[in-house]
Amino acid sequence: MERLRAAWPPYSHLILGALLWAVQMLASAMLGLYLRNGLETSRLAEVAGLYFLGGLLAWPAALPVARFLAYGKPPEARFAAFFVTLIVATIAMTAFLFAMEYRIFYSRWHAPFGSGIWVFQFIFTSISAVYQFLVIGLRLFLPLGLVCLVVSSYYLGKRMR
Repeated sequence: MERLRAAWPPYSHLILGALLWAVQMLASAMLGLYLRNGLETSRLAEVAGLYFLGGLLAWPAALPVARFLAYGKPPEARFAAFFVTLIVATIAMTAFLFAMEYRIFYSRWHAPFGSGIWVFQFIFTSISAVYQFLVIGLRLFLPLGLVCLVVSSYYLGKRMR
């Protein structure tokens, strides 16, 4: 029970941490776009919003899980817990948001909501979008996102006892 109580962070850590993580993921995506094509894209605002929201929503999901896994562990294990949960949550949330945007675009050509064909189309459109994000979108987390991940994980691992 003590482990569960220790896993829940203060609300200020959830809110401020989410905002800071979101800004870091936004900066990472913008640097990635700048290094690849000088920010020349017609969808800059959408990409910025996607990576910001991905980071914003990933932090509150990752932090309690990481704190639960890191509770009572040595510093190396705490670092690993924060590293893995932050990377998984950030990629999963950003890929999910990308898939929902993808789904909204293609929904005009899909069968009516709730039908068997609609379910099939929803599942395979979402799988295709996640795959496309993993192939194309993950690169925007590099190089800055990896640095942010290591520094944040180190800081959180050191801070938690």
